[in-house]
Amino acid sequence: MVQYTLAQSPEVILTVSGKDSPKARDKAMDQLMEQMDAGELPTELEEGFSPEQLIEVKEPATDTTSDEDAVTHAVQILSNLATLKLKVQESRAEALAVRAAVDILFTDKSVSEDEVARLKDGFKVLKTFAQANLRYQEARSRAEKARAVLDQALKSPE
Repeated sequence: MVQYTLAQSPEVILTVSGKDSPKARDKAMDQLMEQMDAGELPTELEEGFSPEQLIEVKEPATDTTSDEDAVTHAVQILSNLATLKLKVQESRAEALAVRAAVDILFTDKSVSEDEVARLKDGFKVLKTFAQANLRYQEARSRAEKARAVLDQALKSPE
């Protein structure tokens, strides 16, 4: 079944069997002419109105598709959270050791070139950890909503 309407009168619905085609539009046009002849059409159509001017009425997409998309998105968010959590955990100890070593720069104690070189190498680890930790904290707040979406989807209908 295919349905058509008019731009001038969207409340008028013309239903014909089959799918959208020139033949279906001609059948809809016949219905339209019958309604006009019977005086049932609430609007006047201008001369030269053609079947091509009929507007096909599409069924709105069902909510289940958007619900399924929300569940898929929620799972992706949680998967990302799991990956970030592992990355943060793996680099935390090394980053904290580097952070403790940074304090030597703020003392009057002299430092060797080797210590400074190790610190500079450690800054990369510190930077990587800090960035991953920030992304993890951000992802965690988004994951709270994702968890709620999944909880809702997993509820059994009663």
